[in-house]
Amino acid sequence: MPRPAAFLAPVLLILLLLLLGGLGPRLAAAKSPPGVECVLFNEEYMTCTWGSGETLATNYSLYYWYENRSPVAECKHYLWDRGVRVGCRFNQSEIVQFQPFRVRVNASLGGKTLEIASERMELQDLVKPEAPVNLTIYNLSSNQLQLTWSSPYPKAQCLEHAVKYKSNKDTTWTEHKVKGEIFSFPSVDYEKYYTFYVRSKINSYCGSTRLWSEWSVPAVWGSNATGKGAAEEQLHWFWIHTVLVPVASCLLLLVLVVLLVRMERVWVILMPRIPNPSKNFDELFITHKGNFQEWAGVPKDVVESFKPNYSESICYVSELPPKESHEPLWEGGEPQPAGPGAPAGPRERGPYKNSYVGA
Repeated sequence: MPRPAAFLAPVLLILLLLLLGGLGPRLAAAKSPPGVECVLFNEEYMTCTWGSGETLATNYSLYYWYENRSPVAECKHYLWDRGVRVGCRFNQSEIVQFQPFRVRVNASLGGKTLEIASERMELQDLVKPEAPVNLTIYNLSSNQLQLTWSSPYPKAQCLEHAVKYKSNKDTTWTEHKVKGEIFSFPSVDYEKYYTFYVRSKINSYCGSTRLWSEWSVPAVWGSNATGKGAAEEQLHWFWIHTVLVPVASCLLLLVLVVLLVRMERVWVILMPRIPNPSKNFDELFITHKGNFQEWAGVPKDVVESFKPNYSESICYVSELPPKESHEPLWEGGEPQPAGPGAPAGPRERGPYKNSYVGA
C-alpha cells in the first residue's frame, strides 16, 4: 500500500510553484531597475529608459547633470507606459556632446528608497543615426551595378555603412562594410533579381558606438524588377487601388448627383408640368356628388326655368279597309287614250294596297 507522503510531495511542489509564480512579479517590481539606457537619435533628441509598465510598480524620478558644467536637474519630459514613468526625453537644447553625462534614478516604495547609482556616459558614444534613404541602382556595364544612397544624419563624414544583399536564389544575406555612400556590385546574373539594404553607424573617428541605424527601405533589381522602378511601380498601383479609385468613385458619384439635381431643375423650366386639376374638383364629386349647378351656386329658380314645360297630343294610327272598284274595259282590250275633254282615268295602284290616314 503506497504511503500518503508519496502523494503529498507532488501536490506541495505544485502549490509552491504557483506561490512563487504569484510573488515573482511583485518581487521583481520591488527591486530597482537593472539600469538606465540612453540613446541619442540622429543628434536630434535623446531618450533614457529604465523599464516598462509591466516591470515597474512605482514612479521613478530621473535627475541628470554634466560634470563641472551644470547643476543637477530633474527630467522635464517623462515617458509613460500604463500610467508609470518608464523613461525621460531630452530635447536637442538639453544635449551637450563631449561632456561627461550622469543620471540618477530613484523612487520610494513601502518606506524604502530604490535607487540606481549614478552612471557616467559619453553622449557621442550613444548616437544612433537615422536609416539611409534614396537608394538608387545604376547599370554601369553589362554585369556591374552601382548602389548609391543618402543619409539624414547631419555629419556624413562621421558615418560608416553596411550593405547587405541577396538574390532570389540565395538562402543567406551577404554583408559588406562601406565607408562612403557608394557600393559597386561587380557581377550580376540577369536571370535573378536582387534585394539591397543599407544601414549606418558612427565611425571610430567621431565616437565609439555600437548602435547601428535601422535597415533602410529595400531597393530591388533584376528580371522581375528593374531597380527602384519596380518598388515605385508597386507603390504606384497600391495608391491607385486603395486611395485613388475610392476617392474618384466618390467624387464621380457626387458630380452625378449634382448634375441630376440641376438637370431636373432645367427640365422643369423647359417642360413645366401640367397641373393636376383633380384637387380643385374634390368638392364637386365628394360633397355635391357631381351636381354641377349646386356646386356652381346656380339659384334653384334658374335651374327650374331650364326644365321642359310643355305637353304633346297623342296621335293614333289605324288601318283603313280596301275599297272595291272596277276599271272599264276598252275595245280590243286596249285602253284608249283620253281626249282633251275626257276625264282622267283612275291612277294605277302602287305596290301597296293598303293606305293609312291619320285621324
